[in-house]
Amino acid sequence: MSSPSATPSRPDGGPAVRLRGLRKEFAGHPPVVAVDDVDLDIADGEFFSMLGPSGSGKTTVLRIIAGFEEPTAGTVELAGVDTTRTPAYDRDVNTVFQDYALFPHMSVQENVEYGLRVKKVPSAERRRRAAEALEQVRLPDLGARRPGQLSGGQRQRVALARALVNRPRVLLLDEPLGALDLKLREQMQVELKAIQREVGITFLFVTHDQEEALTLSDRIAVFNAGRIEQVGPASEVYDSPATAFVAGFVGTSNLLQGNVAREVLGRAGSFGIRPEKLRVLADGAVPGDHERTTQGVVREVVYAGPVTRVVVDIGAGARLIALQQNGSELASAPIRRGDPVRLAWRDEHVMDVPPPTTPSIDEGAPHA
Repeated sequence: MSSPSATPSRPDGGPAVRLRGLRKEFAGHPPVVAVDDVDLDIADGEFFSMLGPSGSGKTTVLRIIAGFEEPTAGTVELAGVDTTRTPAYDRDVNTVFQDYALFPHMSVQENVEYGLRVKKVPSAERRRRAAEALEQVRLPDLGARRPGQLSGGQRQRVALARALVNRPRVLLLDEPLGALDLKLREQMQVELKAIQREVGITFLFVTHDQEEALTLSDRIAVFNAGRIEQVGPASEVYDSPATAFVAGFVGTSNLLQGNVAREVLGRAGSFGIRPEKLRVLADGAVPGDHERTTQGVVREVVYAGPVTRVVVDIGAGARLIALQQNGSELASAPIRRGDPVRLAWRDEHVMDVPPPTTPSIDEGAPHA
């Protein structure tokens, strides 16, 4: 569905959002640095996610872009215009929050029209645009209901419609799916991506959920301690992490370094292997062509529905995690705690990972 409310792309092809030298300090002794020298370009029409743990700075960056926080240093540009000191109400953005922030005494239609009423848009146009927005979020027949009569997923769609009706150039989404249960959250992920593709505007999405970011995003910025550790397409961030933090935070990675790397891989350095790239072979089983192996003992077996997580103690005091697809031929023979096994992998599945900057990560430890 092509929408007449979609914002046109920039004619000069420049980014929708450009951040340069962004820094935010909060008062304290010493001051708390929430955002530390962030540079970022977000393309027009892109679904971009800022991913990181709590306290990593991602939400503060979103609030600075929205105009809810003022940076200590640095600049914010929206569509090529410096908006660093522009009030939030004068910025061509809208924000969708986790708690929806709907007015309970208003109907769905009135909630969606609210921003247009504040802007003194004529009533006929308000109704038309609100109906359009509700159509976009697959709620064309619920305008007369109150928010209390809706499910969590429906309320989230109404909040999205209320933001879209203003036709912002950039839509900011602050963990908007965090209050939903798992199944509904997965459904809304599919819907959200489809809606973004249809309306064609830039979505800037904040989340701490790695799977959510990988599912939705054209590109991801991974935040840690107020800085960006890596920016890239989802597949690049997952398959080629730039730092040990990214390797451990985005999914699970087995980190091999020091003596463990020399013993298991036969070379010095710092490396990672994703658990799904490791095959668990019964002791004495023959590995495949071009596979390397290491011996170990099963410490734990965790059934997780579609997969089984196998924790294996290997030499040099290290521990690796492997994932087995349940129902596959490889998983037909049961594996139990205490079983001797071999872990097999191919050289192309070993990732070069810069060593961690802190000494708290043990050699050969999996990072989840």
